[in-house]
Amino acid sequence: MNSREPPAGLLWAALGAVVIGGVGLALRSRRPAARLPRLPRLMSLAPGGRSPTVRAARRLNRAAGLLATSVLADSAVEHYRGSFHNRAMIAPLISGGLSLAVSLHGHADKRAAAHSVRDTIYAIAMLTGLTGTVFHLYNVGNKPGGFRWENLFYGAPLGAPAALLLSGGTGYLAERVRDTPRGRSPRIAGLPAGRTIAAATALGLLGTVAEAALLHFRGAFNDPFMFAPVTLPPLSALCLANAAFGPRRRERRLTRALLRLTAWLGLAGVAFHLRGIQRQMGGWHNLGQNVPNGPPIPAPPSFSGLAFAALAALGLMEDHPDG
Repeated sequence: MNSREPPAGLLWAALGAVVIGGVGLALRSRRPAARLPRLPRLMSLAPGGRSPTVRAARRLNRAAGLLATSVLADSAVEHYRGSFHNRAMIAPLISGGLSLAVSLHGHADKRAAAHSVRDTIYAIAMLTGLTGTVFHLYNVGNKPGGFRWENLFYGAPLGAPAALLLSGGTGYLAERVRDTPRGRSPRIAGLPAGRTIAAATALGLLGTVAEAALLHFRGAFNDPFMFAPVTLPPLSALCLANAAFGPRRRERRLTRALLRLTAWLGLAGVAFHLRGIQRQMGGWHNLGQNVPNGPPIPAPPSFSGLAFAALAALGLMEDHPDG
């Protein structure tokens, strides 16, 4: 083993703590069902007989699933490039796959109650992403020269594990929204759920922009379209932050328009990265070299997943306006 890599025993101990912590966090979030007086049906259901909180939770589940798909594919490619030299490198694949599975389950689930298995897996995904970020920082910091540009460009990608953290966090917030008692406005840690999710998503967008900026700077912004991920998403994040902390408004057309463009940008980014692979020496005939070392194909949809989560937050703010 490379002497500058984290010891395998330390990695496995950290992953064990992640699993135990995830289960404990999920169990802690479970609360006994409150006995509430029966409320008129029209107060708890949206048009079509569907609860607004369940609708928003399912949208957040879809966003979490898209983020999980992105990180699952991206970590598979990156860790394949690293030859899985440490067995713990399989952890984000397992956690990402499970997060995707429970997100699909949450999307199909129309019940107005959190699910303990989804809670547990989302919590484990968050802690796995956080642990991965710590070890990627360790990896880069222990290379010769430490945190210099070359190591940031070609070392363990610092933003990649954070995508798993975002997937788990989005799904975990979805379960908190879904678990809202009938007739009440959804709240997270005592704060309005819509504003809380909007603030968290704005922060996630800015972190994703930072990762894209680093990699596109490495590519010298040789294509004008490479400026798009570092211009449009920051505008979306600023408008979203204004929605989270600003005055109440029923409609935020500019914010919605920017978020929809950000979602499309994530999908368009896949096409541009595919084009980047094709333009490398050997193109698609040299996949074994070009895919692991070329533009990361699964990375751009992270923007789409966060934009979908932000749109769900705006929907919550409209369905449950707060002062």
